[in-house]
Amino acid sequence: MSEVDEAGRSAGPPLIVTALFGDADFARFDALRRAHFPPERNVLRAHLTMFHHLPPSVEGELAAFLKQATREAAPAARVAGLRNMGRGVAFRIESAGLEALRAEIADRFRMLLTPQDKAGWRPHVTIQNKVAPNEAKALLVELEAVFVPHPLDIAGLAIWRYVGGPWEPVGAWRFGNGHSMRAPC
Repeated sequence: MSEVDEAGRSAGPPLIVTALFGDADFARFDALRRAHFPPERNVLRAHLTMFHHLPPSVEGELAAFLKQATREAAPAARVAGLRNMGRGVAFRIESAGLEALRAEIADRFRMLLTPQDKAGWRPHVTIQNKVAPNEAKALLVELEAVFVPHPLDIAGLAIWRYVGGPWEPVGAWRFGNGHSMRAPC
């Protein structure tokens, strides 16, 4: 049985929810991340975070919901542009279907959301962070010179446990059938 904090919530590592990419899109984003993220800080693979911090007490309910939600067809998505993060660069993602799904999850767990997860969601894939602003600007200019908006393959949804750096996979489900899939670690 898990410990309980003073507010009556299960204590332990928080849960993170991400959308998973198809193989080709994942490979492209992850290669860019490995090339441009400071190696000593790059402890994660390329990802699209939907929630940063859900309490571990909702793991079972959340897993059941994601399994059910992924029985539907994958939502349409596209890489819409680039985003200057000041000290990094990210690709902006647009997906009305993912936004609707995230809103449904947020509504279901609204009393448990952190301020970061209550704030509006701006879907993105970070490929560079925590660098000097001039280095980030140079990469942004380089990528903008060749960028063309394009479709993005969303393969599934995953739950991770935050364990102080790398994330520990909890479960992942494939769109179209809700079957378990392997999340890239």
